[in-house]
Amino acid sequence: MYAIVETGGKQYKVQEGDVLYIEKLPVEEGETVNFDKVLLVGKEDGVVIGAPTVVGASVAAKVLAHGKAKKIIVFKYKAKKNARKKQGHRQPYTKVQIEKINA
Repeated sequence: MYAIVETGGKQYKVQEGDVLYIEKLPVEEGETVNFDKVLLVGKEDGVVIGAPTVVGASVAAKVLAHGKAKKIIVFKYKAKKNARKKQGHRQPYTKVQIEKINA
Protein backbone atom coordinates (compact mmCIF):
# COMPACT_ATOMS: atom_id res chain seq x y z
CA MET A 1 0.00 0.00 0.00
CA TYR A 2 1.22 3.49 -0.81
CA ALA A 3 -0.13 7.03 -0.61
CA ILE A 4 0.61 10.47 -1.96
CA VAL A 5 0.67 13.08 0.81
CA GLU A 6 0.90 16.86 0.62
CA THR A 7 2.86 18.74 3.27
CA GLY A 8 4.83 21.96 3.15
CA GLY A 9 3.54 22.73 -0.35
CA LYS A 10 5.13 19.55 -1.76
CA GLN A 11 3.80 16.10 -2.59
CA TYR A 12 5.48 12.87 -1.48
CA LYS A 13 4.84 9.23 -2.38
CA VAL A 14 5.08 7.27 0.89
CA GLN A 15 4.97 3.65 2.04
CA GLU A 16 5.12 2.24 5.54
CA GLY A 17 8.70 2.35 6.86
CA ASP A 18 9.88 5.14 4.54
CA VAL A 19 12.11 7.90 5.93
CA LEU A 20 11.46 11.40 4.50
CA TYR A 21 13.04 14.81 4.80
CA ILE A 22 10.16 17.30 4.69
CA GLU A 23 9.71 20.99 5.42
CA LYS A 24 10.15 21.83 9.10
CA LEU A 25 7.16 21.02 11.33
CA PRO A 26 6.52 22.53 14.80
CA VAL A 27 6.55 19.09 16.47
CA GLU A 28 9.01 17.73 19.04
CA GLU A 29 11.29 14.78 18.28
CA GLY A 30 9.75 11.42 19.12
CA GLU A 31 6.16 12.61 18.74
CA THR A 32 3.70 11.39 16.12
CA VAL A 33 2.29 13.63 13.40
CA ASN A 34 -0.75 12.86 11.22
CA PHE A 35 -0.98 13.98 7.59
CA ASP A 36 -4.63 14.48 6.63
CA LYS A 37 -4.03 15.79 3.10
CA VAL A 38 -3.88 12.41 1.36
CA LEU A 39 -4.33 12.92 -2.38
CA LEU A 40 -4.17 9.28 -3.52
CA VAL A 41 -4.11 5.82 -1.95
CA GLY A 42 -2.88 2.79 -3.85
CA LYS A 43 -4.08 -0.59 -2.60
CA GLU A 44 -3.82 -4.16 -3.87
CA ASP A 45 -7.33 -3.97 -5.34
CA GLY A 46 -6.92 -0.58 -7.05
CA VAL A 47 -6.27 3.11 -6.65
CA VAL A 48 -8.46 5.64 -4.81
CA ILE A 49 -8.05 9.21 -6.08
CA GLY A 50 -9.27 12.10 -3.96
CA ALA A 51 -11.18 15.14 -5.14
CA PRO A 52 -9.10 16.95 -3.84
CA THR A 53 -8.35 14.62 -0.91
CA VAL A 54 -9.34 11.06 -0.02
CA VAL A 55 -12.11 11.15 2.59
CA GLY A 56 -11.17 9.43 5.86
CA ALA A 57 -7.57 8.72 4.86
CA SER A 58 -4.57 9.75 6.94
CA VAL A 59 -0.89 8.90 7.29
CA ALA A 60 0.79 8.62 10.70
CA ALA A 61 4.50 9.42 10.95
CA LYS A 62 7.04 9.62 13.78
CA VAL A 63 9.38 12.62 13.97
CA LEU A 64 12.96 11.36 14.12
CA ALA A 65 14.99 14.59 14.02
CA HIS A 66 15.18 18.24 13.03
CA GLY A 67 18.09 19.71 11.13
CA LYS A 68 19.37 21.94 8.36
CA ALA A 69 20.25 20.98 4.79
CA LYS A 70 23.61 21.68 3.17
CA LYS A 71 24.42 25.31 2.48
CA ILE A 72 23.66 26.74 -0.93
CA ILE A 73 25.16 29.96 -2.29
CA VAL A 74 22.84 32.60 -3.76
CA PHE A 75 24.81 35.04 -5.94
CA LYS A 76 23.04 37.97 -7.58
CA TYR A 77 24.82 39.98 -10.24
CA LYS A 78 23.88 42.89 -12.50
CA ALA A 79 26.05 43.39 -15.54
CA LYS A 80 27.85 46.74 -15.98
CA LYS A 81 26.49 48.11 -12.69
CA ASN A 82 29.10 46.80 -10.19
CA ALA A 83 26.19 45.24 -8.27
CA ARG A 84 26.98 41.94 -6.57
CA LYS A 85 25.30 40.26 -3.64
CA LYS A 86 26.37 36.94 -2.11
CA GLN A 87 24.18 35.09 0.36
CA GLY A 88 24.17 31.63 1.88
CA HIS A 89 21.09 29.65 2.88
CA ARG A 90 20.42 26.43 4.84
CA GLN A 91 16.86 25.14 4.62
CA PRO A 92 15.49 23.65 7.87
CA TYR A 93 13.91 20.19 7.62
CA THR A 94 12.16 17.54 9.69
CA LYS A 95 13.11 13.89 9.31
CA VAL A 96 10.07 11.61 9.66
CA GLN A 97 9.43 7.88 9.40
CA ILE A 98 6.08 6.68 8.04
CA GLU A 99 4.42 4.31 10.50
CA LYS A 100 0.88 3.66 9.25
CA ILE A 101 -1.33 4.46 6.26
CA ASN A 102 -5.00 4.55 7.30
CA ALA A 103 -7.35 4.29 4.33
